[in-house]
This record gives sequence, structure tokens and C-alpha cells, in this order.
Amino acid sequence: MSTLTPGLTRTVLRLHRPALAALTGFTLLAIGLLVVLVEFGADRARADLRDCASLDSVCPAGHYLVDYSYLLDRIGGLTALGVWAVAAWAGGALIARELESGTAQLAWTQGTTPGRWLAATLTLPALALTTGAAVVAAVFRWAWNSHQDLMYDEWGAGAAFVARGPALIGYALCALALGALTGLLVRRQLPALGLSLALAIVIGQLLEKLRPYLWPTLHGTGQGLPPHAWEVPGRHTAYHPASHFWPIQLLETGIVLAAAALATAAAFTVLRRRTA
Repeated sequence: MSTLTPGLTRTVLRLHRPALAALTGFTLLAIGLLVVLVEFGADRARADLRDCASLDSVCPAGHYLVDYSYLLDRIGGLTALGVWAVAAWAGGALIARELESGTAQLAWTQGTTPGRWLAATLTLPALALTTGAAVVAAVFRWAWNSHQDLMYDEWGAGAAFVARGPALIGYALCALALGALTGLLVRRQLPALGLSLALAIVIGQLLEKLRPYLWPTLHGTGQGLPPHAWEVPGRHTAYHPASHFWPIQLLETGIVLAAAALATAAAFTVLRRRTA
């Protein structure tokens, strides 16, 4: 029997309507910020640099070159954190609310098993998060690649790395699964939301520190480095060329998807034991 029956689908849609609205609004906001930065911020940066080139002294406006990259990185951080927050809300706070209010228990007496209820409660937001994150990641990649001459070479550092690839989807699904697990364990909305979001951030911070070591580095210094080489922090002779972006991106995505799978399995185990 299909997990998503019409009646259960309508119930889950009503449950997740606020989270879906928040995800839609956040996706549009992120896309809008990226378009404004690419279409107007780059022209401003180049105009300032042209003005600087005509001066004999050191140009005080040269910081615009760094500001452009910094702003794009900040948008990447906002994107990642926003997706994680919506996912944690959908998985943690909303599931905990259904358990806390007794709505879930009522659904289990109406021909829906606890396992089917949890599967349906996770399937729809997972589809929405995958779609929204994929769209944002595609736009972010367009923004990143549009003005490479204005970007500094720390392409593997920060949340911008996550925001421009499938890792953004992986982290969203991981936050959703962590939310479901904490919601089932805590059964209270705000603690479940806070705990699941904190766990997602901790995983993100940990993988950011491990990221330079997920793929073998090359060695070189100074002028011998290729364009946009990312030097490994603390190891000035080791670097990743730009071609290492996809191997590292896919490995990190696989790690967070594995964490999502483990959290999902743990959530079903907890539910099964509590409803046995």
C-alpha cells in the first residue's frame, strides 16, 4: 500500500504548510540577493578598480574586490543556515508538536500505522527541500561563476562551498532527519528545533574543518600555483586546484547523506519501540 494516501497527504500538507511557505520565501530571497549582487555589485567593484588604476598612490577603494567575494560568501552562509533551519523546523518542531498535542496518536487510530505516518511526514518536506535547495544551488553556482576575476581563491572555505553544489541538498535532508529524531526523542517543539539545528551546524562545522583532507592535495608554492588554487590552512605547500571542487563536493555530500540515512533509521527505530 502506498505511504502517501490522499487523506494522509492532505494532513501532511496542512502540517507542513508554514514550513513550505517559509522555504519558498527564503528561496526567493536568496535568489533575489544573488541576482542583485551579480548584476550590480560586480559593476560597482569593477568601476572602483578602474578608478583606482588611474591613481599613483595605493587605492583605498581596492577593498571592493574583497567585499564582492565576502558578500557572496555571506549569502552562501545565509543560504545554508536558512535551509538547515527550515529543515530542522519541518523535521523537529512539527513532528514534536504532533506528538505533544496527540494529533499523531489520533492518526494512528484511523488506519495509519506509526511507520507510515512518519514516512509520509518526512517524504513531502524531503521532496520540497530537495527542489528548493537544488534551485538555490544552481543560482548560486551561476553567481559564483559569473565574475571569477573578482573572487579570491579560498573556494573551499566557508558555507559558500556547500551552497553551490549538491551538498546543500545533503545538509537539508540531514537536518530534516535529525529534526525527526530529536522530535521523537524530546517531543517538545522548541527544544527539538534548537537541538536539531545545533546538531546540523556542528556537523557542518566539523566537515568544514575536515574538507581540505577529503581529497589528496598537490604541493607547490608561490607563483607555481595554478589559478584559483585553494591552499590548505596551516599547510602552505599543500593546495587543491579548482578541479578538485567536484570530488570534494561529492564526498562531503555522501557523508551528510549517510548521516541523514542513519538519523532516519534511528528515528524509525525510536518510533517503533515507543509504539510497540
